Amino acid sequence: MGESSSAVDDLKAADPTAPVFISYASADATVAHRVCELLENRGIACWIAPRNVRPGDLYADAILQAINACRMLIVILSASAVASGHVLREVERASAKNRPLISLRIAPVTLPPALEYFLSASHWLDAADGRVERALPQLIEAVQGHLLFAAGGDTSAAATTPAGAANTPLDAGLRNSSAGRRALWAAGIALLATIGFLLADKLRAPPPAAAVLAPTAAPAAFAPAPHSLAVLPFVNLSGDARDEYFSDGLSVELLDSLARIRDLQVVARTSSFAFKNKSLEVTDIARRLNVGAILEGSIRKVGKHVRIAANLVNARTGFRLWSNSFDRDLTDILSLQTEIATAVTTALQAALFADTASLLELGGTKNSQAFDAYLRGERLVGSPLDDAGTRVQFAAYDEAIRLDPQFAKAYVAKALAEVIFATNTAASADARASFEQAREAARHAVALAPDLGEAHSALGFVLDAGFQDYAGAAAEHERALTLSPGNSHVLLMSARFLSEIGRSDAAVRNAQRAVVLDPINAGAYRVLGLVLLYTRRYADAITAYDRALSINPRAVQVTANRGLALLALGQSTAARDSCATPPLDWLSHLCLAIAWHRLAREADAQQEMSALRASAADETDQAYQYAQVYAQWGDSGAALQWLETAYRARDPGLLQLKVDFLLDPVRREPRFDSLLARLKFPD
Repeated sequence: MGESSSAVDDLKAADPTAPVFISYASADATVAHRVCELLENRGIACWIAPRNVRPGDLYADAILQAINACRMLIVILSASAVASGHVLREVERASAKNRPLISLRIAPVTLPPALEYFLSASHWLDAADGRVERALPQLIEAVQGHLLFAAGGDTSAAATTPAGAANTPLDAGLRNSSAGRRALWAAGIALLATIGFLLADKLRAPPPAAAVLAPTAAPAAFAPAPHSLAVLPFVNLSGDARDEYFSDGLSVELLDSLARIRDLQVVARTSSFAFKNKSLEVTDIARRLNVGAILEGSIRKVGKHVRIAANLVNARTGFRLWSNSFDRDLTDILSLQTEIATAVTTALQAALFADTASLLELGGTKNSQAFDAYLRGERLVGSPLDDAGTRVQFAAYDEAIRLDPQFAKAYVAKALAEVIFATNTAASADARASFEQAREAARHAVALAPDLGEAHSALGFVLDAGFQDYAGAAAEHERALTLSPGNSHVLLMSARFLSEIGRSDAAVRNAQRAVVLDPINAGAYRVLGLVLLYTRRYADAITAYDRALSINPRAVQVTANRGLALLALGQSTAARDSCATPPLDWLSHLCLAIAWHRLAREADAQQEMSALRASAADETDQAYQYAQVYAQWGDSGAALQWLETAYRARDPGLLQLKVDFLLDPVRREPRFDSLLARLKFPD
């Protein structure tokens, strides 16, 4: 297969730790060795068989050792590779080790399900037209980008942090204060819980963090996954801007229906709606979202009548795959969603199942007035609400439930709204009542629609946020993932929870998958950053935060969390600068209190602590945050005292206790162990 007999190659064969592993079928040896030659001319060592198999070594053992040691895998895709069992095993092993995958397709091939599972979300380069040499420079650039990121962001060696080092949990703790409630809840969970149920997709192995985040890698070639689709917001043609909620809401519901079909990959709402009112060609949007088809249309609502025009466009050609118009009574709106979703699925040649209609309508309503009330509540999702706005939203969901007591999705929405109210704006007494109502609504949703993944996700959220029932929450999040394994809302909620109870690998995997499916959502990258902080992958977290800021420079609390990650890396001055980025809030003050202490500026540190105290109406609301600061200041007694106060107050921040890096200085104290045992975290 063209092996070299040079002394250099002898040394290469003796080194199984080359950063790039090249997987190929023997028929493609010429291309594989050409790729290897170009990479090594750039100073990037490759492992390629049989060249790197040392005499006397078992072939399979040598390959296994090389994949374990490599930092990424390139697979040469052809008809021979697709039919090769060893190529599949190499790709599977690399994916299991969380190695980035780059595919160079040198011939038109259809991936079998086994390979598609691992390669659908990876970096693709297409040379199927036979022009392999033209694709190689982009391949080299992509490899260099991945390896550059890995060199600066691989913190696997730092699995532990010395006691007293600056560390950070997810948003530095949850709490029920007027300022603290805007932590994870307002900026992260409020974002997740209120952007709607984002998407569903076949669960495929996501790429590792480096593959998702590498800012220096060349953009992936336009290679949409089979049956991939984005639903753009339908245009409101009613002539009344007040009907915008209906056209937007119906678009989201249609997206939600399509996302339930396992054979479709549907982009999340946040990324799809980013193109609302933008003058871009459909093909341009599809390329930005990396999807094979776009569904667009218009809605004209007149009284109790609605006319919908829908077009499904092939993203590669710009030609229509399917189009139709519908004139219906609003009483038929649920069946109309099913009809459109079924037609789109058929046009994309995706698989439909016998129970497709019931799946598409799961949790919905046939009552047009209940549906309208529900959409009026959803219209307020993601908006900063005062007490009056909150009452309007609650009233809309309550009306939907009153008009159709079987409307499970209305109960889900009500449960999420109650939790957000309890953690963002409610006074302490009102918060407990809201948590109770949220639990009742979520349980009702699960009872009405046991197969609705979003209902189980909402119940898990309620149980962990409001009742410290972490075992119950774990069961609900697990059930939600089983039912909706590709729904990005479910993935992100699960990632948050799993990271907090110490299940790091699953948490990162779920957050990565959500980012892949929602590529231009700053909030999704923000949550990925938070999850990476929990796993102490600080450099990776900073990269995720930088990506969030590149999408939305004012993304909530990203600069403060980025500052905490910098503190963990010992970069106190850079951390101070990041935390001081306006607008400042409680998390900024917490970060600055630690940063100034690190810089031996005690007066400034005390001033930031005073600002943190001033951000809450009741001092006990910030008990958990005070414990974090005092632990980092080296005052273990005060830190433990505030943790006991947090326990008595049922502070939601305690969910992070098991993995909170800021509390490492007191982690070995008997009082800390006692508190951890009382919280009964699941294994």
